[in-house]
Amino acid sequence: MRAAPTRLTPADTILLLVLCAAWGFAQVAMKLGGEGISPLVQAGLRSALAIPPLLAWCWLRKVQIFRRDGSLPPGLLCGALFALEFWAIFAALQHTTAARVAVLVYTAPFFATIATHFLLPDDRLTPRKLTGLLLALAGPPILFADRLGEAQLYGDALALLAGCAWGGTIATIKASRLTRIAPERTLLYQPAVSAFLVPLGYALGEPGIFAPTPVVWLALAYQVLGVAVVSYVAWFWMVSRHPASRLAPFLFLTPAFGVVFAAAILGEPITAGLLLALALVGAGIFVVNRG
Repeated sequence: MRAAPTRLTPADTILLLVLCAAWGFAQVAMKLGGEGISPLVQAGLRSALAIPPLLAWCWLRKVQIFRRDGSLPPGLLCGALFALEFWAIFAALQHTTAARVAVLVYTAPFFATIATHFLLPDDRLTPRKLTGLLLALAGPPILFADRLGEAQLYGDALALLAGCAWGGTIATIKASRLTRIAPERTLLYQPAVSAFLVPLGYALGEPGIFAPTPVVWLALAYQVLGVAVVSYVAWFWMVSRHPASRLAPFLFLTPAFGVVFAAAILGEPITAGLLLALALVGAGIFVVNRG
């Protein structure tokens, strides 16, 4: 068996930068998709359409999907948290900017850090983690104070809820049997549950697909193929070659890409409060993961 590389090659670094850019662009794609698809239905479609290519990938990799190994309860919990996360993101984008959502969603690692401190004896808060946590969690209050109105405050709160749900997903995986199964199976639990958001959306009276323009379809296709399939498969491949701790510091670039893309493509304003919150969240991610 070939040993994992001891350091990141230039090609690895380029791939990580591309992944961070792809994830940063995701909020822009979601906002564009929201111009023609209602929140619950769009979140559910994103998941439902991602399942067939993910199953095809598992078949190519000979990953056994159905096994009785005790992973079903935490897998369903992860799926429920994933559904909450993406409903909150899509709903937030109806009230606030994609740039603000990109920053607030990436508070997720810090909610996970707090949760695993209580769930895992060997994953306690250290002075370094606490420093990063305090840096990052100082960002949302600054962003909340820098708002244009009550509707935007509601959207910001939903984006923070999405970050909390994502953090809960991370903590559930780390504290359960999901760490001992193939990552593709862990990933599949999430769209398998959240796909039910499509009928839920229609049952709750959402209009569903109400303005199916080419831009809306392209935005949805990017979310499904570009993010939910290609980017996650590439990330798993990178994790198989390098320790996750070596890759995680790059994540601080993702909200920065999100802010840049939102300004360049959607024309969203970049305020001083947004930049300060971005700097704090990004610094927190880097400090927590640099060890």
